[in-house]
Amino acid sequence: QVQLVESGGGLVQTGGSLRLSCTASGPTVRTYAMGWFRQAPGKEREFVAIISVSGNSTLYSDSVKGRFTISRDNTKNTVWLQMNSLKPGDAAVYYCAARMWNPTSRPSDYDYWGQGTQVTVSS
Repeated sequence: QVQLVESGGGLVQTGGSLRLSCTASGPTVRTYAMGWFRQAPGKEREFVAIISVSGNSTLYSDSVKGRFTISRDNTKNTVWLQMNSLKPGDAAVYYCAARMWNPTSRPSDYDYWGQGTQVTVSS
């Protein structure tokens, strides 16, 4: 089992920045691809960004590409999501997720999820 804990959410003005962190624990954490997903009230959980086991490959949704950056440090068992130029439409609960080896953009493909961290963007 992999345990994921997110942090770094909060309230930010439109155009501002936040950096979310996800710390993972478990005996084989370094073999897991990681993803960030988000869910706003009344909407389905949606893909935001994914990163490969090595950190050498990333993919972003069209809505965040150019504004968000996903990264990881396997020596620290941590994944980050740097969010810049935030918009009101980015407001949601952000979730960190993990699955073995290969990253995908489908929430249903992921085996482990954190409890989420709230991001609020004022308009």
